[in-house]
Amino acid sequence: MDLEKRTPEQPPRQNPEGCLAVAIRIPVRIVVLVLVVPVRMVWDALVVAGRFLRDTVLRPVGRALAWTLLMIGRALFVWPWVALWRYVVVPVGRALGWLGNVLVVVPLVWLYRSVLTPLGHGIAWIARGIGAGLAWMYTRLLTPVGHAFLWVLRGVGAVLAAVGLGVYTALAWLARYLFVVPATWVYAWILTPVGHAVVWCAKGVAWLARVIVTGIGTALYWIARILLVLPALAVWRWILTPVGRLLAVVGREIRDALGHAWRVAGHISLAVGRFLATLFRWIFVEPVRWVYRTVLTPVGHVIRDTVLRPATEAARAVGRATRQALATARDSVRQARADFRRMLLGEPRRPEPVAHREPTGRETRTLGSSTTALTKD
Repeated sequence: MDLEKRTPEQPPRQNPEGCLAVAIRIPVRIVVLVLVVPVRMVWDALVVAGRFLRDTVLRPVGRALAWTLLMIGRALFVWPWVALWRYVVVPVGRALGWLGNVLVVVPLVWLYRSVLTPLGHGIAWIARGIGAGLAWMYTRLLTPVGHAFLWVLRGVGAVLAAVGLGVYTALAWLARYLFVVPATWVYAWILTPVGHAVVWCAKGVAWLARVIVTGIGTALYWIARILLVLPALAVWRWILTPVGRLLAVVGREIRDALGHAWRVAGHISLAVGRFLATLFRWIFVEPVRWVYRTVLTPVGHVIRDTVLRPATEAARAVGRATRQALATARDSVRQARADFRRMLLGEPRRPEPVAHREPTGRETRTLGSSTTALTKD
């Protein structure tokens, strides 16, 4: 269980409004409402007209134009390439593939099997022989010679190393007492005191320059503060801030008034639109509907029952009679053509009957009997 006490949610605090905002709000909203209502009504009329134009004109025209452009694009770009691929590229590719197989692949396969394979086997056999000879030469000849040469090089290297070590020791001793010791004495007794003196002088000059720059900077800071910052701060605090707050209040009220007026104008425009729609319905739609239901529909039924339906039945009867006459004439022409062909060419030869493989009548094959001479009872 939750034992903690939950405090009820408090509504957000609203900042109190001053008398200036209340005094500005009502006239601004009245003026803005008078100015916004015609604009909103014109806007709603344009929206309705645009939707009607989009649904009745632009969308069908766009669909027809898109279908036309699609068919034109297919006729100009798709179908020629499809025909070129199907009737030119594919047959040419197949022909080139067959030619490549006959002229390139088959000769290369024959060359590989009949020439290159035996030649490769021969080269491999020769390479094996050469490799065996080289291995014997390396094992029996080059290895002992190499070992002897390596032993000689080791002796020469040891002698050269001893000589080099002696020379290096002598040169190191000479360099130490001719260069290192004098350079250390010069650094310790000449360069170090001179460097300390130079550093002390540089520190003194830097301190003097810092003091001068600090004084000049302080003076410039107070001059700029007195001549620029304090007047600018006074102008910002006592002039720009009140004017900005006044303009902010006026702008906020104008914004709220525009939103409120736009919503009110929307309700007014909706009411006017409904009134005009009802007036249009009662002036035009309802009379047209009444005329259609009470006048045109009965007249149409009478015309359908007295004129159109008998005309349709008569047309159907004429069509049936015409089809029967055409069928009779077609049969007569077919019979006359057959008689004329029989008179000129004679009767057609009838196909001779073919003997059936299965016996007929009483000698039908069964599972318990046989038709061969060796197995008959």
